[in-house]
This record gives sequence, structure tokens and C-alpha cells, in this order.
Amino acid sequence: MRMYDNPVIGGFHPDPSVCRVGEDYYLVCSSFEYFPGVPIFHSRDLVHWRQIGNVLDRPGQLDLPDEVPASGGIYAPTIRHHDGRFYMITTNVSGRGHLIVTSERPEGPWSDPVWLDLPGIDPDLAWDGSGSCWCAVSGVQVARIDPVAGTVLEGPWPVWSGTGLRHPEAPHLYRVGDWWYLMLAEGGTAREHCVSIARARSPRGPYEAAPANPILSHRSTDLPIQSTGHADLVSAPDGTWWMLLLATRPRGFFPQFQVLGRETFLTPVRWEDGWPEVGPVLDRHPAPAAWWPLEPGPSRDDFDGSAPAPGWISPRSRPVDSWSLDDRPGWLTLHATGATLDRPGHTFIGRRQQHPDCRVTALLDPGSARAGLSVRLDEAHHYDLEVGGGEVSVIARIGPLRQCVAQHPVPPGPLTLAIDIRTTGVLAPSLASAEGAADQPLGVRAGGPDTLAFSVEGPEPVRLAELDGRYLSTEVGGGFTGRVIGMYVTEGSAAFDWFDYRSTAADTD
Repeated sequence: MRMYDNPVIGGFHPDPSVCRVGEDYYLVCSSFEYFPGVPIFHSRDLVHWRQIGNVLDRPGQLDLPDEVPASGGIYAPTIRHHDGRFYMITTNVSGRGHLIVTSERPEGPWSDPVWLDLPGIDPDLAWDGSGSCWCAVSGVQVARIDPVAGTVLEGPWPVWSGTGLRHPEAPHLYRVGDWWYLMLAEGGTAREHCVSIARARSPRGPYEAAPANPILSHRSTDLPIQSTGHADLVSAPDGTWWMLLLATRPRGFFPQFQVLGRETFLTPVRWEDGWPEVGPVLDRHPAPAAWWPLEPGPSRDDFDGSAPAPGWISPRSRPVDSWSLDDRPGWLTLHATGATLDRPGHTFIGRRQQHPDCRVTALLDPGSARAGLSVRLDEAHHYDLEVGGGEVSVIARIGPLRQCVAQHPVPPGPLTLAIDIRTTGVLAPSLASAEGAADQPLGVRAGGPDTLAFSVEGPEPVRLAELDGRYLSTEVGGGFTGRVIGMYVTEGSAAFDWFDYRSTAADTD
């Protein structure tokens, strides 16, 4: 029996929504304050996914000025396919609200936004047999809309708000047989997260709740996967049903810390007496009947293309004058737009950390600039490996505190920077980041989720510092995102010849 490992899309990929067209599946996730927005993935088996683009990939679709706070921006998209066209609806909570874009091809180009005047967040789209389009939003309310014109034709009116837990949200409407099902998330998107469902003969209701609600929750369990919720259902060509959902993998001593953000998980669904049954969500599950493994993507980006790959993201915007692949062919040249990573408006291009154990290396030619690598949660929580003025430094920004924890002289010219993240042999918080810390006794019970080690590679590698990873976690920093690791410049212009990211765990690809 084939088995698959969860999560199926690791790292900061929350609020998954999925649709099937023939034998192909397409999935989108929230992107919050990052540009481009709403990553879109393709799969033939629900297990192996490849990013094929970003739905909101130009400023005319996604306007996120510097005033947008961390974890603002784009919330909870829904993707659907109707009459030969793809529809994506989402909410820009820092802008004009709900927006709809469409495309004939999932990889785009997607249309300019049509705006929809409805309350709430987490909008959904569903069509009935007569062609009417229904939109459900958090609360939960339902309206009949024209998705092309962006007009509300009827409603909204309240239909069902779950079992009484806080934050009824993430509604999705499905027509299955003679019933309309309304599935939603409750309890908030943390440890109390859960999935509930109700059904009615019409999208308008009245809805009856499933007798076994919530149909999925890991709250008050010691399972390694937590915060299960914000789910979407999809049927496979063989008639089986599956659920894509978000969850987290907290680590470390109490209260545990999750650093990768909310990730995308897959779990099978059974139907009993007209209701879906699901869970628990396990690390490994029997796989769907279809099996379409993908060749692993390259771990190294040599910047030989004409544009950044779709997995590269930047906080709020990526001005055309902040980067170039032409100034120095085969290199990514970054131009400073802000003097610090502690405030919006800086130049940063990064990728999501997708594995608990990983290694990032990059070849940087700093010239006379100030530039380097950063592991970022937001402007107030990041660790930087920075080159400037003939020195390489490790800088920790934790809330209101900013400290340089290590420095070392480096010669002029290109040099290779390295960040190693490990979940074994983690440092206790009392152990400093100084040389020799790895030889100190480990405070196992006081350990955080991971340790980040910062080095300069070369004939004589130099380990500059090791830092506790809990300070770049949701439990410390707050918000809805996860770590993003990338390249930056805060003074002048610097060039990167390549960037390499790879998992270092023995049991992962």
C-alpha cells in the first residue's frame, strides 16, 4: 500500500482551497502581506504539488503599501472552476475588501480584480443548477451574486454560525446529491481550531448541523499535528473524497512553538448516513489511488531566468527598480530601497522555510553595499547574517530589542553565507551564541523548537553564532505567517550568484 507524508505542502501555506478539473487539481493559499499573492499549485494525485504561479502577480491586482501591517493583506482565497473558467475570490483586509479574478488557464494571466461589497472575510463561490452564483462569508452569511459584475443580487442573510464556538469562518458550500453542505472552521486558527458542517436543501437554508460536530479537531490531544481546520473538500475521479486543511507542527518545551506557519495537510473523508467523517490527521496516510510523483525541483537557483521563480516573495511589494537579473547576467542584483529590515520599505526577496531541518547557502558579492541573508517572521522578529564594511555580522531583532551578537572580519569580494536550522541538539535559552556553545550541556526541557546556526563558508569556515529559534515563532511574534528566508540589501547594491535551499532531515526529500 502506498503511503504519503503530511504536510503535502510544507511551510507557510495556510487556508488551502482546492478544485478539480478532470484529473487535475489546483490549490491556492493565503499570502497575507507578501507579494506576489495567492500562490497556485497543480497536482494529479493530491499528494505531489508544484507551484505554477501566483494569482495576484502584478500591482494592479495587489496593492499593499508600506502601511499594511504584518499579517495584513490577503486572507483565505477560494478557487473554483465553472463553465470553462477559473474563479478566485479572496479578501484584501488592508484594501477594498473582497475581490474576484478569473482566468481560462490556472497559470494565468488572471484578470484585473472585480470588487464585491459584502461583509466579513473568507469568501466562497458555488453555483447551483440554474447557474446562480452563491457567495458565503464568515459569520456565516450567504448572498446571491454576479461574479462577473461584482454585484450582490440578493442578501446577505445569516444561515448558520456553527456550534457556538468563536470565529465561525472559512465557509465552503458544496452540492452533493440532493443536499447543500456548508462547512466552516470554528474556534480560531490556533489550538482550538476545528471543522464543523451542516446541510440544507437550498443554499439559503435552513441548515441542520451534523450530529457529530465538530467533524475534525485535534484540540486537547497530544497529537504532533495541531490547529487542524480551515478545510476544503474535493472528490477524486474514482469517487473517493478528500480534505485539504491547514494545521501546524509545534515543537519544543511547553507551550511549544510553531515556526513554519500553518501548513497544508491532506486527509481522507468517508461518508456515513449522509455526513462526511474525517480524522484524525496523521503524519502518514494511505495514498489516493492516483499516484503522480514529481521530479524534485532544483534546490539551487542560479538566477539565469528572465524573472524570479514563482516561489520568491517580498514583503508588500517588489518595485522594478529594487532588483535586476540583467545588470549582471546570471546574478540577482538587489538595490536598497530602505535602510533597515526593521521597517517596511526595504529590499528583500525570500522563500518560505518548508522543512523543520534545512540548510540555506548563498554566494554574495557585497561590493560596497550592506547586504546578506535574513530569516524573517516580520519587521520585529528576524535574524540576519549581514556583510558590510569588511565584516560579517549576526544581528538579532526580537521585539523591541536589536543586538549584534557576533562579528568577524572578511576579505573583499564574493563569499558564501550559510544558515543551518536544526531540531536536534537545540540550545537552551541560557546558552549564548558565542563560540563553543555547541560544547555546552543542553537544557532539553527548556529547549525551543530549533536552533539557527550562522556561518561563513570557505577554506576555513567560521561559525559565528547559534540562536534559539523560539523568538522567530508565532507564539512569540504573533500573526498568521511563518518564516521566510531570503536575500536583502539595506545600503547600496549587492549581487547574489546563487541561492541554495535544501532539507537536511534524513527522512525527507
